[in-house]
Amino acid sequence: MSRKIKSYSDGLLFVTTTAQFKKWHLPHDAAFLKDLVEGLTTNYNRYGYFLCPCRDGTGVREKDKDIICPCTYCVSDQQDYGHCFCGLFLTPEFFAAGKSPQSIPERRPLDRILG
Repeated sequence: MSRKIKSYSDGLLFVTTTAQFKKWHLPHDAAFLKDLVEGLTTNYNRYGYFLCPCRDGTGVREKDKDIICPCTYCVSDQQDYGHCFCGLFLTPEFFAAGKSPQSIPERRPLDRILG
């Protein structure tokens, strides 16, 4: 059985719905948001799940489960930096301050990154 190919609109609906449900915000920068949603959508069509667009996955759901969006590290990153690793999901405070996401340290253990 083949899965339905997701469109950009499907990916945008996923991130918008997730943000609303979690009471998070999406980035102010429309071009940046577009790049992230395109990456998520590409990963869904490649792997069958919304894999973090800023990390490399294996294509094996069990090995990638910690980086399926929103990833396991999202809330910890938000607590420490105001946004997740990708900069896709922002805390209300970070968003209200008008800040832009910046590069933050990777929390994913090295053994998970190397497979």
